[in-house]
Amino acid sequence: MSAMSLTQELVDLCFREEIDPGLPSGWQPLSDADYAAITERLVMEIGDEPLWIFAYGSLIWKPGFDSIASRRATAYGWHRSFSLRIERGRGSPDQPGLMMMLSRGGRCDGVIYRVADEDKRNQIEKALRREVSHQDSLSTFRWLPVRTTEGETVRALTFWVGGNSPRILRPVLPLEEVAPVLARACGHRGSCAEYLYNTVVHLAEFGIRDRNLWRLQDMVAREIRALHEDRAGARESDGKTLG
Repeated sequence: MSAMSLTQELVDLCFREEIDPGLPSGWQPLSDADYAAITERLVMEIGDEPLWIFAYGSLIWKPGFDSIASRRATAYGWHRSFSLRIERGRGSPDQPGLMMMLSRGGRCDGVIYRVADEDKRNQIEKALRREVSHQDSLSTFRWLPVRTTEGETVRALTFWVGGNSPRILRPVLPLEEVAPVLARACGHRGSCAEYLYNTVVHLAEFGIRDRNLWRLQDMVAREIRALHEDRAGARESDGKTLG
C-alpha cells in the first residue's frame, strides 16, 4: 500500500492555540436525568443480547468507553461523510470545521466493540456522554445491523447516523469542498486535519482503507502544503519590503 500524503509533520502545521468558545446560544444541553433516561431505554432495547458499539471514526482510536473485544464489521446502506458542521472542539466560530457522520448510501467498513454483559448500563452512558451532548443530536443515534468479516450479522449502537440536527449539511459535500475546510479548521481540542489523519491511520491498523478518506487525505495534504507555501512567501515578501 502506498504511503499516506498526509503526515504528522503536515498535521502539526495546522495546530494553533484556540480558546473554547463555550456552548452556542440557544443550545439545550442534556441533563443527567436525560442521560439516565436514554441509557435505561437503550438497556431495555438490547436486553440480553450482546452489546456492540460500531465505530467508524474517532471512536476507533478514542472510544471513551470500555470494551472486551473488537471485530471488523460493515454497515450497508451508509457511508462516511464530512457532513457535521462544528464551531467548537476541532473548529471555531471564525473557522468552522467538519466532522464525520454516516449518510445514506454505499457501505461503511468499521470496527465493532463489545461491552461486558454486566457493565452495559455504565458503558452506554459513557458512550452517550461522549457522542451526544445536545437536544438537537437525539435523532442521530440508532441500532444498526452490521455484518462481521466472519459473516455474522449483529446489531450495534451507532452514533451520528442521519438524523435531523440543524448542524448536518445536506446534500453531502463533495471532497473538493471538504478538503479546504479540514486543512484550515482548528479548535481547542485540535485540528480537523489531525482528526482525519488519526482516523485513516487507525483504520489501516484493522486493514481498512476507505477509498474516499484515502483520496481526501491526499487532497488535504496538498492543501496544507499550498497554504504554508503561500504564507512563507508572504512573510518573505514582507521582509523584503521592510528591508
